[in-house]
Amino acid sequence: MTIDLIETSEAALPLGHYSQAVAHRGTLYLSGILPVAIDGDGSAVRPFAEQVDLVLAHAGAILSKAGATVTDIVKVSIYITDVSNWASFDVRYAHFVGDHKPARAVIPVPALHHGFDIELELIAAVKG
Repeated sequence: MTIDLIETSEAALPLGHYSQAVAHRGTLYLSGILPVAIDGDGSAVRPFAEQVDLVLAHAGAILSKAGATVTDIVKVSIYITDVSNWASFDVRYAHFVGDHKPARAVIPVPALHHGFDIELELIAAVKG
C-alpha cells in the first residue's frame, strides 16, 4: 500500500505525530486543521472569524500542494465549540467553496485542543 504524504510550509505544520494530509488511490485526506498560524503561533485568543480564515487558508494551501482545488472537495467536517458561531462560519465557508457544495457536517463539541474554537478536516478527490 502506497500512501503519499502531503506537506506544505504554506500551512501550519503538524504539532504532533501526523501528516498535514495523505493521498491514497485518488483520495486526499486532510488531517484536522486547527487555527495555528504558519509561524507556529498557537494563540487561541484570536476572534472566531480569524480562526475560520486561518483553517480555510491552510486547507486551501494543502489542497494546492496536492494538486487539488476546492472543487475537488468531497466531504468536510467542521468542529466548533459554540453553535452561535455557526452562521459566521457558514458565510466564510460559502465564500471559500463558492458554488461547490460538498457533503458537510458541522459538529458542536465541548472543547478543542489548545482552547481553539474550530477544527476542520476534509476529504478530496485527487489524481492518483
